[in-house]
Amino acid sequence: MEQLTIGELIKRYPFVTSYFEQNKLVVAGFEEGTFSEYLAHFSEEELEDQAIDKEKLTADLYLFIEQMAAFLNIEEDEGVSSLTILPGTDKSGQAENFVELKVNTSEIIAIVGPTGSGKSRLLADIEWAAKRDTPTKRAILVNEKEPDAKWRYSTNNKLVAQLSQNMNFIMDLTVQEFLEMHAQSRLVENPEEIVARIIEEANKLAGEQFRLDTPVTGLSGGQSRALMIADTAILSKSPIVLIDEIENAGIDRTKALALLVAEDKIVLMATHDPLLALMADKRIVIKNGGIHKIIETTADEKKMLVEFEKMDQIMQTARHALRAGEVLKV
Repeated sequence: MEQLTIGELIKRYPFVTSYFEQNKLVVAGFEEGTFSEYLAHFSEEELEDQAIDKEKLTADLYLFIEQMAAFLNIEEDEGVSSLTILPGTDKSGQAENFVELKVNTSEIIAIVGPTGSGKSRLLADIEWAAKRDTPTKRAILVNEKEPDAKWRYSTNNKLVAQLSQNMNFIMDLTVQEFLEMHAQSRLVENPEEIVARIIEEANKLAGEQFRLDTPVTGLSGGQSRALMIADTAILSKSPIVLIDEIENAGIDRTKALALLVAEDKIVLMATHDPLLALMADKRIVIKNGGIHKIIETTADEKKMLVEFEKMDQIMQTARHALRAGEVLKV
């Protein structure tokens, strides 16, 4: 850390600017040098007049960074490149018939099965980073290792972000205020740029466009979900996104998945929608609360998906026409 320039420190730990302000240290113009080099520019007279203790300031700076990083749970780590599900049991206590399922970054896994079969329970096991301590007795590995406790207990460093059909805002904020508040809480360097990107991507997903000055309570269900998917993809630090039945969410499903994958997320989605199921790289079939099968999407299924998408586009076009008050013709 001692070798980092002031500019690099600010980029890596944005909160460090408050340390400089609290100690009345004007570092503007010294970003290319280290903190020690910055302190070295003071003359003996300045050090005495301003009561500057270089050794103490340096030690306090690194202690401040260490404590703030720990508090915010932004200490550097290797990131998440894979998620592994280890088998447990179904509702009857029978062992699940697979060795392990490893999911890598930018992969999409569909979870299919009848209502009540246990799709949401699997999502909950992943969110909780299960350690044989849930009803299914499954275990979850992160980067092929038992997950660190921070994934289970930290409020700032969550392993997953959940997206569901029901997303309702109760805050009296505009879209811009909501996004800016989230960006600031994440200590991003360029909140205005991030907010602009999120709203742009959200409007690509939503059936009807909305603006930054739109109250979040005035968003439709589809607009709310579009906003949260874009926000999760671009701003959330959670490396895994769990989607619970968004087929009726009123958004462009293909674009939503493409956005999440482009941001290096691991995506798992419980769905009844054949289009979403076939868009996935693999699908987990749930039966009686357990993982019954793991099926890799075949080349034939991908060909069928193309035809299904054409059929879906016809339905979408008809839906938009009816909403616009048009009369359909043969």
